[in-house]
Amino acid sequence: MEENDILWKRKMFKGNKVWQAFSSEEKPVIKNGKVLIKYNTKQDYEYWVYENKLEPVDSINTDTQTTKKKPLGRNSLKKPDKDSALKEIIPSDAICIYTDGASSGNPGPSGIGVFFRFGEHEKEISKYIGIATNNIAELEAIKVALTELKTTKKPVRIFTDSSYSHGVLSLNWKPKKNIELINSIKVKMKNFHDIKLIKVKGHAGHKENELADFLATNAVKNGSKI
Repeated sequence: MEENDILWKRKMFKGNKVWQAFSSEEKPVIKNGKVLIKYNTKQDYEYWVYENKLEPVDSINTDTQTTKKKPLGRNSLKKPDKDSALKEIIPSDAICIYTDGASSGNPGPSGIGVFFRFGEHEKEISKYIGIATNNIAELEAIKVALTELKTTKKPVRIFTDSSYSHGVLSLNWKPKKNIELINSIKVKMKNFHDIKLIKVKGHAGHKENELADFLATNAVKNGSKI
C-alpha cells in the first residue's frame, strides 16, 4: 500500500499516543496478524503490534485537542522539567549519544540500541543481550556506548528516556538492584573530561531517540530468533 493511501488515526499504546494505519476503506493495515503504528507519522520506522494492545484515546479523539492549563499549586514550580533536553545547551564539539534498551517480557529477550553522532559522523549499534530486565537493558546500552568511545577528552552528552538510568547515574538514587552494573558505568563516566546524562521524553518526536528505540527493539526481534 502506498504511503499516500494510508489514513492515520490516534490510538493509545502502553500509555503513549500513537498513530494507527488504516486503508482508504478505513480497515486496519495488517501484516502477520499485527497492525501498523507509528509514534510520529513523519518517521521512517514502523512498529507492528497486536491490535488488542491498542486503546482508544480518552475524551476528544482529535489531534487538535487542547489541554486546559491547571492552576499552579504550591508544589508545581518544584517539579522538574519532564524533558531536560529542551533546556540543554549542547557544546558544538560534543559527541551526542542516544541510547535505549528493550525487553520482551521484563525479564525476557532483551536488546540495546545506540546511535552516535559527532559532526557529520554517525554510527549505530543494535545488539541482542539475552534475557534481562528493561532496566538492565537501558543501563547496558549506556555502558556499551561509553565502551565504544575512543576518546575521553571531548564533551559527551548521552540522551536516555529511562528515568531509572538517569536517576541512579545522575541523581544519586539509591539502587537496590543492578548495583554492580551501575557502579561499573559510574567508573567509566569518571574517565571523561566533560560528560552528562540527559533525560528525554520517550516517543515524543525525538528522531534520534526513536532510532535508538528501533535499534533496541529490532535487536530483540532478531536475537530472540537465534
